[in-house]
Amino acid sequence: VQLQASGGGSVQPGGSLRLSCVASGFALENYSVAWFRQAPGKKRDWISCSRQNGEKDYRNFVRGRFVISRDNAKSTVYLQMSGLKQEDTAVYFCAMTTIELCVVEEEPYNLWGQGTLVTVSS
Repeated sequence: VQLQASGGGSVQPGGSLRLSCVASGFALENYSVAWFRQAPGKKRDWISCSRQNGEKDYRNFVRGRFVISRDNAKSTVYLQMSGLKQEDTAVYFCAMTTIELCVVEEEPYNLWGQGTLVTVSS
């Protein structure tokens, strides 16, 4: 049972990246999945989630720039990031919870991916 995050990289300001979070060993459609990020020297922050019922939510500072989606058949949750800014530089983590809500705290998340680094720099 694991989550594997990938898709990070280096991009210039204004650029785009798509992160992927692949679930293995369990049925993704039964879980809410969230993306968090941790910038250097800062705590890990919740940024977006996809609930089992298809509802989505975002932190205000990424709303309109990031889009979360899921493909249950591929056991994958995506985070399409556009209009990237230097302050988006961070390690991005995906996490899943059985709670059918978008939870911003870390504690309810039972399983975490390993993180993928996104660097936005000119």
